[in-house]
Amino acid sequence: MRRLNPKYIRIGGIVLALILVVLFVSGYVAYSKREALLQKAIYKAKAKARDQYNLDVKIGTAHFTGFSRVSFSNISIVPAKRDSLLRIHKLDLDVKLMPLIVGNIILDDVILEDGFLSLTNIKGVRNFDFLFRKKKSTSKTKSKVDLGEISYNLINEVLYKIPENLKLKNFRMSYREDTTQVNFLAQSALIDDGDLTSTINVNNGESTWHLNGKMHASDKDIDVKLYADGKKLQLPILQQKFKAIINADTITSRLTKVKQENNETRIYSYWGANNLLINHAALSTKDIIVPNGAINANIFVGENYLSLDSSSVIHFKKITANPYIKYTLNPVKIYELKVNTGWLNAQDLFDSFPVGMFETLEGIKVAGKLKYSLDFFMNDKDIDNLRFDSRLEKEEFRIVKYGKTNLGKINSSFVYIPYERGKPMAPHNISPENPDFTPLDQVAPDLRNAVMTAEDPSFYRHNGFVEESIRKSIITDFKEKKFVRGGSTISMQLVKNVFLSRNKTLSRKIEEILIVWLIENNRLISKNRMLEVYFNIIEWGPNVYGVAEAARFYFGKRPSQLSLGESIYLASIVPQPKAGLYAFEGDGTLRRRLHGYFNLIGRLMAKKGLVAPDSSAYGFYNVRLREGLRRGTPVDTVVADSLLNPEGDLPVDGNGNLNFFQRLFGKDSTAKAESKVDSAEIRKQQEKEAREEEKRREKEAKEEQKRKFNERRKELRERGLF
Repeated sequence: MRRLNPKYIRIGGIVLALILVVLFVSGYVAYSKREALLQKAIYKAKAKARDQYNLDVKIGTAHFTGFSRVSFSNISIVPAKRDSLLRIHKLDLDVKLMPLIVGNIILDDVILEDGFLSLTNIKGVRNFDFLFRKKKSTSKTKSKVDLGEISYNLINEVLYKIPENLKLKNFRMSYREDTTQVNFLAQSALIDDGDLTSTINVNNGESTWHLNGKMHASDKDIDVKLYADGKKLQLPILQQKFKAIINADTITSRLTKVKQENNETRIYSYWGANNLLINHAALSTKDIIVPNGAINANIFVGENYLSLDSSSVIHFKKITANPYIKYTLNPVKIYELKVNTGWLNAQDLFDSFPVGMFETLEGIKVAGKLKYSLDFFMNDKDIDNLRFDSRLEKEEFRIVKYGKTNLGKINSSFVYIPYERGKPMAPHNISPENPDFTPLDQVAPDLRNAVMTAEDPSFYRHNGFVEESIRKSIITDFKEKKFVRGGSTISMQLVKNVFLSRNKTLSRKIEEILIVWLIENNRLISKNRMLEVYFNIIEWGPNVYGVAEAARFYFGKRPSQLSLGESIYLASIVPQPKAGLYAFEGDGTLRRRLHGYFNLIGRLMAKKGLVAPDSSAYGFYNVRLREGLRRGTPVDTVVADSLLNPEGDLPVDGNGNLNFFQRLFGKDSTAKAESKVDSAEIRKQQEKEAREEEKRREKEAKEEQKRKFNERRKELRERGLF
């Protein structure tokens, strides 16, 4: 081995000595000037908070109490023209001296006592909105808001200034939004070299929470678990604000990585819950319980979009799925949603349904494999080209054993019990033993064709769902900014009536879709039998069920004797059967408002060769209500018009508003899709004819006024007064 030249050793020793001298001198300068440097750093921090965030920061005292420890007292932060945000009575922290030389405060150890963080949102005015504002710029040129940059800054502001070591005592946090409020008191919290333990008092003793785990903020590595003493985690504010009960045994959260890449802020996280319970009237009538559920959420935020990347994974009991959600804000709003489960063991899928959601399917045994995929894309400036593809594929799938309900029961005689406002009505025996039971071949062909034309034109060709109809429903509803069109097929209506309650909830709608898929895709029931049962159970008026009762109630006829006009009328009241009598004038003729509907349905039937073309509104003028009903028929036009607006019988919330996902579900159909007649089109026809009728009446009124004027003038002339 070659020995080092002594000359180089001496030079290295001199350089090392010089470095040590520089470090010593720098340290001495920093130590001797530390108070001045601290005050300078505080001044800069206050100026930055004021100029960039409109925050008024005040500090009672600030001074060194040790070699690198600084003690603060009476700190307050108040946003301009907002409620006070933060107050701290005492704050001791260790500051690294070298960064302090260049004006940066880097925290090491922190001791905090008696603090109060108050977040308020009163009538839309938030005292924390500075977190979402772009920093003020000295340049006069406005630059676009970059969501990626804002999110990255927010993460650094909120999360990554947490020290490796923390001792916290009596720190209160409060969130108030108008009349609702929640309070947390961190009685104690300790971070010891990244190990977190804490005790949190919720709402003045309502419960005690613990947040424990790993908190390595400087490494952007967080893994914490939240749980409560002797009870579930639950926030009453959710019940007050959203009428929802949500609780869980434990909630786990991990933040594994945050980075900026390709002009994106990428946040890699994990969220999980054990025994999650959700109760909301719009979701289900029962508690929905998820024993264990989690998501590896990889959130990407770009300049103008927010997305849940497709590398994210949902874990739900025995199944996993890859979701993709993206919302683009500008230059146009774009909504994207994709879900792909890959091939799953079919039994695992059914076993993974949350408790309390699908009562009918509880205990079902199946075999084979299933795969679900969804592709949704909508540009709000090009809504007509909306993309919607929802499909559940099968591979050697079969039902081994029915669950709580026998899905094939309608293949033979059964008892149907309709419900009104949650109460059971008189049972109906759907069998030849019932004199009102009407076989399909004894239902007038015009009635069969009219109902299918209005409700489900491709009934005999689809597999339970008409994707194009659902796609058009989404387009129409989005354009109208309200729900004016539904996408239910006859199969879906049948399942809803026979197997399910009339509770208008999201879980019932999903259960309806699942049962339809099982029946249609496994050929459990023939199409003819489904249509036959449909005509014998659906409601046609107040306590009028089945086509035999309907034909007798309105026209004193048997179903086979119904005319084309009577058939179209009965088809018109399927969506709103209780409003059936409001369609008639006092003399038993139909109100003019239905004229457009008759023409619309009649022309569609004629186009398919089901009836001959007719210039007299396809039997409209020949329909007469049974004489025994005419005397008491209401004819108030305002009431009648409101009741005759044919909307689909779809789920609504407590305020009468339809939830987006309660309307829109679908599946791929192998048949060419045909849209059923929708209420928007009918309403346009009715409004057009109403306007024409109004013009006619105005013209008649003007002619009558002119006639009376001429008669009056003639009278005055004869009397010599004109």
